[in-house]
Amino acid sequence: MGLFDKLRGELIDIIEWIDDSNHTLVWRFPRYNNEIKNGAQLIVRPGQEAILVHNGEIADVYPPGHYQLSTENMPIMSTLRGWKYGFESPFKAEVYFVSTRQITDLKWGTPNPIMLRDPEFGPIRIRAFGTYALKAVEPKALLREIVGTDGDFQSDEITNLLRAMITSAFSDVLGKLQIAALDLASKYQEIAAEVRAAVVEQIDDEYGLDCPQLVVVNISLPEAVEKALDTRTSMGVIGDMNRFQQYQMGQAMTAAAENPSGGGASEGMGLGMGFAMANQMMGQGGAAAAPAGATPPPPPSAQTWYVAVDGQTRGPFTMQQMSSGAGSGELNPQSMVWTTGMSGWVAASQVPQLASLFGGSPPPPPPVPS
Repeated sequence: MGLFDKLRGELIDIIEWIDDSNHTLVWRFPRYNNEIKNGAQLIVRPGQEAILVHNGEIADVYPPGHYQLSTENMPIMSTLRGWKYGFESPFKAEVYFVSTRQITDLKWGTPNPIMLRDPEFGPIRIRAFGTYALKAVEPKALLREIVGTDGDFQSDEITNLLRAMITSAFSDVLGKLQIAALDLASKYQEIAAEVRAAVVEQIDDEYGLDCPQLVVVNISLPEAVEKALDTRTSMGVIGDMNRFQQYQMGQAMTAAAENPSGGGASEGMGLGMGFAMANQMMGQGGAAAAPAGATPPPPPSAQTWYVAVDGQTRGPFTMQQMSSGAGSGELNPQSMVWTTGMSGWVAASQVPQLASLFGGSPPPPPPVPS
C-alpha cells in the first residue's frame, strides 16, 4: 500500500457502510493495518449490524445507531485489550458489517425429477421451482460458520447450499403429505409452508440465517402424464362417446359425398362407415329393448355377406346392414357380393335374397272399366 493510502487510513475516523448492492450479506471495512483511531465514529444504518473482531475473536456487536468508539461502548473489546483507564492510541480490530435486510427473489428448483408414487397414476416424476428470501438473524453465527475472513460475502456464495436444502426438504414434504398429482396445484401454500419450516430448522441455529418467505411457483408433471390428463379432460367434455362417434361418422360420410374426385376409395369408405353406423345403431336399439335385469339369450346364427369394393373385401355384414346399405345407395345392384355356399362373386341383383332390396318396376296399372 502506498504512502497516500497509509496517510488516508490514519486520518479515517468515520466507519460506515453505504450498501449499494442487493445481494451482499457481509462486508469488511477496509483500512490500513486494521487500525482504528480512538474516538472514531461508527455509523450503523438500519438493516445493518457491525461486528468488531480482535485477533480472530468476535468482540462487540453494534445494532443500528451512531457510536463513538471508546471504552464505555466497547465492553468486550476493553476486556480483551485490558484497558482499565481508557485508551489514547489507535487499536487494531476488524470491522464487519452484516446486512440484516431480506434478500428477495432468490430462485430454487429441482435439478433432477423427483420420483413419487401417485395413487392414481402410479410411479411418476415431477419437477418444481419457485422463489425464496434470505435474511441474516444472528450475525455472530453467520460470521463464524460461513463468512470467516471473506471481506465481501455475497448471497450467491451460499445459494447452492440453500437450494440443495430446499430440494431435499421438498422431496421429504411430498413424501410425507402424500398429495395426489391432480391435487398438487391446490396445495402449493401448504407445501411451501412445510418446506420453509424444514429449511429454517437447519439454517437458523447453525448458520444464523432465516428464510422469511418461500414460494412454490409451479409443480410440473411429465409430458406423457399431461397428455393423458388432457385426453381425460376431453373425454369428460365430450360426454356421450357413442353419440360423438355417430356424429364423426356422419361428418366423414358427408365429406366423402361432397368429394366426387374420391372415386371408388371414397365409395368404399362411405359404405364401410354406413354399415358400421347401422351396426352401432342396431346394437343400441337391441340394448334398449332388453328388459332391465334380464339376460338375453344368445343371438341365432344369421347369414352374413361380404361386399367387394375397389378390389377389397368388406364385411361380414348382416342382412339388416345390407338392407341399410341398399337404402342409402351405398349397395347397388351391380355390387359384387358373396356368402357361404356360393361358388364365386355374383352381382347383388342376381342373388334372390338381395334382389328384393333394390325393388323393381311396378306392372302397368289395370285398365279403367268402361
